[in-house]
Amino acid sequence: MAEEEKSAELAKDDNELQMLKDLVDDLYSYRDHYFDTHSVEEAGRKQQDVTQELAKTLKRLEEKEESLKHKAEFLLQKGRCLNVAPEFSAVAEECLSRAVKLEPGLLEGWNALGEQYWKKGDLTGAKNCFTGALQQSKNKVSLRNLSMVLRQLPAADSDAHNKQVLKSVDMARQAVQLDVADGTSWYILGNANVSLFFTYGQNPQLSQQALSAYAQSERVDRAAACYPELHFNRATLFQYEEMFGSALEGYSRAAALDPSWEDPPQREKQLLEYLGKVSELVENKGKVKARRLRTMLSNLNTSALGPCSSPQFRSPTGRVGSLELLALSSLTHGHNSGVAAMGKVVFSLASEGRMAFTFGMVDSEETCMVVMVYNTADSWGVLIGDTVVIPEPQVKRHSITHKDTSFDFKSIRVDSPLLLIVNGKKQNVQSQIATSVSYKPQSE
Repeated sequence: MAEEEKSAELAKDDNELQMLKDLVDDLYSYRDHYFDTHSVEEAGRKQQDVTQELAKTLKRLEEKEESLKHKAEFLLQKGRCLNVAPEFSAVAEECLSRAVKLEPGLLEGWNALGEQYWKKGDLTGAKNCFTGALQQSKNKVSLRNLSMVLRQLPAADSDAHNKQVLKSVDMARQAVQLDVADGTSWYILGNANVSLFFTYGQNPQLSQQALSAYAQSERVDRAAACYPELHFNRATLFQYEEMFGSALEGYSRAAALDPSWEDPPQREKQLLEYLGKVSELVENKGKVKARRLRTMLSNLNTSALGPCSSPQFRSPTGRVGSLELLALSSLTHGHNSGVAAMGKVVFSLASEGRMAFTFGMVDSEETCMVVMVYNTADSWGVLIGDTVVIPEPQVKRHSITHKDTSFDFKSIRVDSPLLLIVNGKKQNVQSQIATSVSYKPQSE
């Protein structure tokens, strides 16, 4: 009889634990699918609403605590419940630590505990939890969390950092392979590819891979399409790629989805101000007075082409031979092979909130065009009156409309200051430093 009573008690506990797990699963679903039942205009209430749901779920759990508090599964669910909040919880850490001690094979417990360590700023502790969970069983949550942690862990040197980034991409890819319908895993693969893009020479193929992963994340998972971090991080990449209209839309969408996050509206405002300044300065030729401009242009001649006029000159694309000087107005959209553009600097912009050193130059026909130079050291720049030659320039036309504001101008993109000839001279290697961008990881 005693055995039957014990079995009945165990069955009752199992039923209650399953009910509690369902409650916590519902809490996560409420958070992750908030915009399935709420409009974007209600985004400002999301965190408050999630906190209220957390409190209700926690109360239901605590009603069962006395009878179940020594069970690993109960401690796991209480820890998971508290882990819904974005900030670190000492109570969650304690519950999850006890859960995995009672039952070391509790995979969800190790993953949730790793997330608590991460929120606390203990990246090594987080890494150990996720690595330990993977040693027990290969699973997408541990893989993608480890991918994120690896990109944030400090490294002894640049080689070690590069290896961590490569490993983080591999982890994210493995997570996607385990479940190709998981939008969060695709999103984290997108972030990993952004890191790889900026770590390994800004190969356009890596940029495209990041954008494809973000798009796939939205395609397979409606909840992922409402991650403000996805829109913000993709907008950061769009801005670097000079897809300014898409960048503005992305920052705006991120701001709408999380009104409490300050970075997206700030980036949107900075980019709008930058585009406004560029448009105005190009139109006004840097506001340089006509007489001064004529004086500046009077000594603009082919002698300033410097190395570009040599038959041995090797262009950025590997072409060997002298370059023909072409007026700015005659440059075509895209890559202009075999020619060089030349002009006098008439303005430059300070670098706040941007990824490129920007200046305007005017050629002998008095056409003004903006030049965006990437991967510049802080110490590098050009001065008003400098003569700049751009071998085989990459030209782009920008027609942007955003929130009733429009911009229309052409620019030349230069991926490194080492590609420029300034006052007849090539630039030294100290003028270049790899661009880095800040983006926000998605914590689970």
